[in-house]
Order: sequence, then C-alpha cells, then structure tokens
Amino acid sequence: MTLIIVIGLAIAQLLTFAAIRYERGMALRELMMIGIERDIASSVAILDRLPAAERAGWLARLERRNYHFVLGGSAEGTPPDTAASQQFATAIVDAMRPFQIAKVGQVSSPRESLQIEVRLSDGSALIVHARRVDMPVSTWVMWLLWIQLLVLAVCAWYAVRLVTRPLAQLADAADDLGPDLKGQQLAEDGPTEVAHAARAFNAMQKRIAGYMAERVEILAAISHDLQTPITRMRLRTELMDDDQDRGKFRQDLDEMNTLVREGVTYARTLHGATEPPCRIDADALFESMLADYEDAGERVLLEGRAGAPIVTRPNALRRILMNLIDNALSFGTDVRLRVNADAGRLTLAVLDNGPGIPAGELENVLKPFYRVESSRNRSTGGTGLGLAIAHQLATAMGAELTLHNRDEGGLEARLTLHTPAAPPPD
Repeated sequence: MTLIIVIGLAIAQLLTFAAIRYERGMALRELMMIGIERDIASSVAILDRLPAAERAGWLARLERRNYHFVLGGSAEGTPPDTAASQQFATAIVDAMRPFQIAKVGQVSSPRESLQIEVRLSDGSALIVHARRVDMPVSTWVMWLLWIQLLVLAVCAWYAVRLVTRPLAQLADAADDLGPDLKGQQLAEDGPTEVAHAARAFNAMQKRIAGYMAERVEILAAISHDLQTPITRMRLRTELMDDDQDRGKFRQDLDEMNTLVREGVTYARTLHGATEPPCRIDADALFESMLADYEDAGERVLLEGRAGAPIVTRPNALRRILMNLIDNALSFGTDVRLRVNADAGRLTLAVLDNGPGIPAGELENVLKPFYRVESSRNRSTGGTGLGLAIAHQLATAMGAELTLHNRDEGGLEARLTLHTPAAPPPD
C-alpha cells in the first residue's frame, strides 16, 4: 500500500512538473518570439550605421544569450524543417526588413539554431546566429521537489501504518487463539472497517469459548451419568455363574469406562490448559516417571539429561510423556526416553521397536478415535485418544509433537519444547 501511494504521488508530481515546465516553455517562447526579432533588428541597424572599422568592437556589446553576430562569411545549414523553426526564422526575417536576406539556414549545433545572412547597406555580409533558449530550471527547485516527495512518502508510510496496525494486531490475535481459547481482546477502535472486524473477532472468541465450555459440560454430564449404569452392570456381573462370560462382561465394562474417561480428558484439553507454567527439575521428573513404570513391572530406559531446570507445565508434560510411553509399551518391548537439550530447546523422543506406523498414517493417528487397523485395535486396550490427547496438550503448551518411523524399525514420538532460561529460585 505504501509503494502504491508513493508511486502514485511521484507520477502525479512528475506530470505536474512536466505540465508546468511545458507551460513555462510555451510562455517563454511567446515572449522570445515577441521581443527577440526586434532586438536583432535593432542590433543589425546599429551595426549598419557604424563605420566598418568600428563594427567589430560592437559585436560583443550587442551579443545576447540567444543570439550573436559574425562579420563576413556566409550562412550554413539547410532551410528550417520544423514548424517552430520556420516560425522563428520568419519572425526574424520580417523584423529585419528592408535589409536584404541572402540565406536562412538551420544547423544542428546548438540544437535548432539559425544562421541568417544579411546584407548591410554597404554590401558587406553579417551573419546572425540565433537560437531558441529552453526554460531555465534552478537546481534548488529539483532538490525541493525531491524533499517534497520524501515528505509525502514518510506521511504515506505513517498513514498506512496507522491503518494496517490494527490488521496486524488482528492477525496476531488469530495466531494466539490456541486450544486454551484465551486470546487477547482487540481494541475496538480505528477505522470503521477495522473496528467492525475487531468487534466481530472478539465476539467470535466468546462464542467459540462458550461452545467449547458447553461441549465439555455435556461430556462431563454424560460421563457422570454413565458411571451409574456401568457400576450397576459391574455389580450384576459379579452375580453371574459363568466365569468366562463374567470376565468378558467385565472387560467390556472396563473398556467403556476407559473410553468415557479418555473422551472427557480429550475434551478438557481442547477447552484449554489452566495449569500455569513453573520452574521444574526436568531430570528429576523423568527419573520419577520411569521409576513408577519400573515399580509397575515395565522397563523404560532413560538416555541423556536436560542438565538444567526448565519452565513448563509439569502435569501436562507428565501426561504427554505417559501417553507416549504407554503407546510405545503397547506395541514394543524395548522402550526408551531420549533427552537432548540444545540452546533454548529441549527435545524428548520416545523410541520403541514395535511395528511402526505406515508413512501415510503418521498424521492421522494424532486425530481423536483414529486407529491403524494393522496395529491399533480393541484387543490392545487403546481408545484412539492417547496420541490425540498428547498432541492437543503439546499444542496448548506451545510445543510440537511429531511421529517418525525409525530406520532400524519401530516408532519415534518426538516432543520439542522451547525452553527459555529458567529464573533462579526465590
């Protein structure tokens, strides 16, 4: 927008300058055509009345910027071929009558100059060198025009900034509107269209937050209401005589309970993470998690260290790693948590030796309730929400969760955290 405005102003200024220059040139030409022929005629008359011996001394006195005289010789050049030159020559010739005009020629240097050969009363030749003078332009005028264009460019840039700054704030607010739905409220001022867009955006944020809160409440209510019939059905299965059927019913009820609980958890992650970031010892967190798995009879190896405290949401980070490790333990036997700390970034990779995931499904498995038929099925106990919850929590934390198939076989779930320097403890 700034370039368009500045270029438009520059073109308009150039056209104005060209028009003024052309008009001044026409006016100067008219003035020159009115007075120059009389001046030349008067100078020729003076030279004609002077004694021949004194004429050479007067040539410098009679010379002007657009004409001068030469004694003797003959005129050069060709007859004038342009309308302006012909008009110029005719005016001078008419003014010098009754002197005899021997020849009128036009030469190329200086541009469109005329050489007029005149015969004085004593028969001697006098050559009149006349030329048209262009409009003079002072140097300070051009500098003034450049300064004027610069001032206009700065004003245009500032005006465009005033108009587009609310749009940039609107774009930033849209980018900041994450899963927690706690985007910033925009100032509803500025140009009419921008203020209207800000009001619409603020209203949209409120509507989306309301819809999400309503969905979580509905899921929570469903979960609560389902707990009662599930509990009754669990009690009734205890009264069954057939142990095989009782085990199957109990397994189905456990899956239903897990599915309801995971569904509510995923909805809450969509609604937003209310946990505030805090300073934690990441290495201690990882070691305590793996110790819990070891107590449960699962072996998970730890490779690498963070080496320094970080600022993050510990409960969300724990939940993400638990979901990734549980997923790895479900499909692999050799599970590892690899920690790699760089400047301002912490990479956590959960590695397994399982069957992996087809390349075309790596992004789809991060969607809720999506399972790969060859490896994710009900027999594994998965609900299709573990990776989706981890992905949603990572997004809410400002982290990035990606899945990669390992060259040696298995899957790598890579969590990348941006870790600013943690403030010292109080």
